[in-house]
Amino acid sequence: MIQRHTFDFLKELGENNNREWFQANKERYEAARENVIDFTGELIKYLHKIDPGIDESLEAKKCVMRIYRDIRFSKDKTPYKNHFGVSLPTKGQRAGSAEYFLHISPTNTFIAGGYWMPPANHLKAIRQEIDYNGNDLKKIIDAAEFIKLFGEFRKQDQLKSVPREYNAENENVDLLKLKSFVAFHQLKDEELMLKNSTESIAAICGKIYPLNVFLNNALA
Repeated sequence: MIQRHTFDFLKELGENNNREWFQANKERYEAARENVIDFTGELIKYLHKIDPGIDESLEAKKCVMRIYRDIRFSKDKTPYKNHFGVSLPTKGQRAGSAEYFLHISPTNTFIAGGYWMPPANHLKAIRQEIDYNGNDLKKIIDAAEFIKLFGEFRKQDQLKSVPREYNAENENVDLLKLKSFVAFHQLKDEELMLKNSTESIAAICGKIYPLNVFLNNALA
């Protein structure tokens, strides 16, 4: 489980986002990071049972993203992220394809999965899969339990016009216009502090699993 001290550190980091404070609290950062790494290791074990595409040998430490921000091209010059990000890619897929993603931040913790902003070649392949097998995707995203957990899948960032390869009469035009294919579920911080939290998060990912299978089949 995620410890209270991890959320406390992130909250104070958000209020003191500067190198001086961070260096003075480096031990707290290391303790929080180790907590997240341990949590991730447990999550990988549960996820592998649900989704065999998650490699059991994934190194938890490498799944936890850096807290240091790249500020070279950003107007925001704060040096640190005020959250921990955990990226869990599916086996056989390069980073940036279908995955599960855990965002740990005070009052803004969530679990997500799918494919966020795929590059042009992957986007083309996914749209082609939707055009050919759109009913398979709709069975996943229009299921009552899916909508209850993740909301309306179609209410993501869309193109203003129909992709040029398709026409406006296509029965799946609302899905073809999507720029991302993500299922997102907001969590309360307290949910991650329960003893069975890794199992609960894995169970939510299990509801995302069919979506990831559909997306990865499009890229195969």
